[in-house]
Amino acid sequence: MADNACERSVPFEHRPASRHTYATLPRHSLILCASLVHNPANLGGLCRLAEVFRLECLMMSSLAIAQDAAFRKTAVSAHHWQPMMACTPHELPTRFDHYRQQNYQVIGLDSTQHTTPITSFAFPKQAILLLGQELTGLPTPIIEQCDQVVTIPQYGLVESLNVQHAGAIAIYEYLKQHVDSPDSHKDTL
Repeated sequence: MADNACERSVPFEHRPASRHTYATLPRHSLILCASLVHNPANLGGLCRLAEVFRLECLMMSSLAIAQDAAFRKTAVSAHHWQPMMACTPHELPTRFDHYRQQNYQVIGLDSTQHTTPITSFAFPKQAILLLGQELTGLPTPIIEQCDQVVTIPQYGLVESLNVQHAGAIAIYEYLKQHVDSPDSHKDTL
């Protein structure tokens, strides 16, 4: 995987006319880590999110899941364009250490106590957003591997969000902090 840190977003009117030039566009320095997510449909939706927002990479426990029909149905064609990497839950600590050496921080998304509300969190430019397992969230040993843990404030009786929805909210919060305004791209693309 190349170091393709994104300095700016690409507004709709500046998207490439050719799929051949698409791969040369910069990506946001956010890695979406879904190594703990098991449901192929959820992983397909996360792949689609990662591609739509041009995230650096999607981590999953196995790349073979991209061949699953439920994954492909929700990913649409995103798996053809989105960089992905395999990383099992057992490999996460080693992978996190590798990225920390490149100045990335691991940000866990969970609903446990002693977390920072995502609405008041300052995302680092280079980050790994770690999503938890469906239903159970992040296991304690994995939480201990995070540099920060954030939560999405919730006000209803249901105590969790679907992992795709939670991921979308967190990615949006990251992008709000690290995307230039569309006007800044008129002369650059």
